[in-house]
Amino acid sequence: MIYLASPYSHPDVAVRERRFRDACRAAAKLMRVGHTGFSPIAHGHSIASFGLPTDWRFWEPFDRFQLERCDEVVVLTIDGWEASVGVQAEIQIAIELGKPVRYLGPDWSPTLAHVAKEAEG
Repeated sequence: MIYLASPYSHPDVAVRERRFRDACRAAAKLMRVGHTGFSPIAHGHSIASFGLPTDWRFWEPFDRFQLERCDEVVVLTIDGWEASVGVQAEIQIAIELGKPVRYLGPDWSPTLAHVAKEAEG
């Protein structure tokens, strides 16, 4: 299973909505090519609308549970991913668990970060 990491938290509701849609679009692309995946943003966005916090501190135990069960992490490198506390924590957890981490641009291409990480390995 692929864990699709992507930024979400932001004070602007419109930014959160755009990030949700980007995560859903990427998850759909993964499914279209036959991958099983989990996107905490696609799963949690609608649930959060029922009064739950949108920050990493709240969602960490739920996301850690999924990270422990995934085979790899794919980071969607949309605007805000590098500054996202949650995405950076997800990457660190994946590394600690020995899970491969790959980087995917919003245009469905590997990013320079992806190429650099693979060159290290």
